[in-house]
Amino acid sequence: MSSPAPHVDDSTRDQLAALRADLAAAPYTVEAVADVLGPSASAALHREQPTAARRILADDDSPVATMVALFTLGGRMSPARIEAAFPAAGVDGLTALGLLADDDTLEQMRGDGDDRILVATCDLRPYGDETSSWWLASDLSEIATGQVLEPDHVLGIGGASTTLARWTPRRTVRSALDLGTGCGVQAAHLAGHVEHIVASDLATRALAFVCFNAALNDLDVEVLAGSMLEPVAGRRFDLIVSNPPFVITPRRPGMPEYEYRDGGAVGDAVVRNLVRDVGAHLEPGGVAQFLGNWEMRDGETFEDVWERWLDGVDLDALVVQREVQDPCEYAELWARDGGAPVGSPEYDAMYSAWLDDFAARGVERIGFGIITLQRPAEPRPRFTDLLDERGSVATAMGPTIDAGLAARAWMARVGDDAVLDSFWQAAPDVTEERHTKPGASDPSVIMIRQGGGFGMSIQADTVLAAFLSVCDGSMTARTALEAIATLVDVPADDAVRGTLPLLKRLVANGFLTRVER
Repeated sequence: MSSPAPHVDDSTRDQLAALRADLAAAPYTVEAVADVLGPSASAALHREQPTAARRILADDDSPVATMVALFTLGGRMSPARIEAAFPAAGVDGLTALGLLADDDTLEQMRGDGDDRILVATCDLRPYGDETSSWWLASDLSEIATGQVLEPDHVLGIGGASTTLARWTPRRTVRSALDLGTGCGVQAAHLAGHVEHIVASDLATRALAFVCFNAALNDLDVEVLAGSMLEPVAGRRFDLIVSNPPFVITPRRPGMPEYEYRDGGAVGDAVVRNLVRDVGAHLEPGGVAQFLGNWEMRDGETFEDVWERWLDGVDLDALVVQREVQDPCEYAELWARDGGAPVGSPEYDAMYSAWLDDFAARGVERIGFGIITLQRPAEPRPRFTDLLDERGSVATAMGPTIDAGLAARAWMARVGDDAVLDSFWQAAPDVTEERHTKPGASDPSVIMIRQGGGFGMSIQADTVLAAFLSVCDGSMTARTALEAIATLVDVPADDAVRGTLPLLKRLVANGFLTRVER
């Protein structure tokens, strides 16, 4: 059974302010935690291996060490140690906020005049990006409790939430929706560039956490209860972000139904329905950014699935497939996530349930990636770009997504002739790599690579390589390609029209920037 979620109301405002002061004074920051643990133990803890961190913290009674041991590792502590780390809030204040409880499961500690042992009821840790920092509460992890997660478990900061945050465009906008907010990770990020934030979730426990986190970090967030887009019926936003419950879960008795990952639908319907419904809630120029899984059945490709899903959807679409798993890999990932030991009857039953579920629909592979949809700000043709990019990418992909949307929208609006008649310059991170067989005078392979963004590599022919070599903004693409055609003795129209698709791909993905003349 889950512990009560933390809470804040008019009666606990003073305790919340005291907690905030204690966390700031410690200081309880990402950098301070890293300094206390050191790189090796920090990396191990990131891999969900807490032993090294526990060994280090056992000999450190600093406020930061106490906070990590209590709220991240689920340590059991005396009131005296907690009072030393939280002099303003104290044990009483933390208890009033729902962050502490008496531990009745262990033999009481003796020797310091206090026979109480206290435990944290939730995880509370620092988090931040390049410009801001916060403290975020969520449910304690398995490494802290040693127990299988409860169905209503509220996730904290994890790989999916940080991925979504890294890929989200950070335009300054009037309104944004964090759909399926969980503990409010995305809402915190939105506070830096959004005037009015709405956070919604079906899970009552998640809403309690997001309300607490908003109050602790002094964020103004409108919190709504309900499933998916139902709570915002009739409303539109400039930005919608979502880490939805996209995990494909067999609909059979005995399967754990975690609220944070399971939307209660069959197959990939949660993401498919969001793709089809989200446009009604976007303002002109508005963007929806979310994560998702999709099933590829009976020989389908990634492109087949998304062309089917986007049929009739009146939005721009940029979809990036980042990972592909077969049914066994998918079952292993999410059966382990359910907490059952590998090889146990519970694990084997879940594994089999996933395989049966995929087999029943002819699913051969499952894709994962980032979906960006945009309602055009003005009348123009829509664009769809489906990228299968599974390699390393830039740490912050939001600027790449934002620039990519702008470039694709511009090309859709002005047409191919305008692209050819524009002046282009190669981006600073673009490099060329040539491969030549021994003894050959000409390269057999020419690769154009970008150092940032998607980290793409594009194979170039002689014409494209020559074009990029003179791409300094001094002449239009058409003029340069026609001149190159003369040098390599090919028809000018063949050089221009043959290079156009790759030229547009380079523009869309940031290899080339337009020079105003």
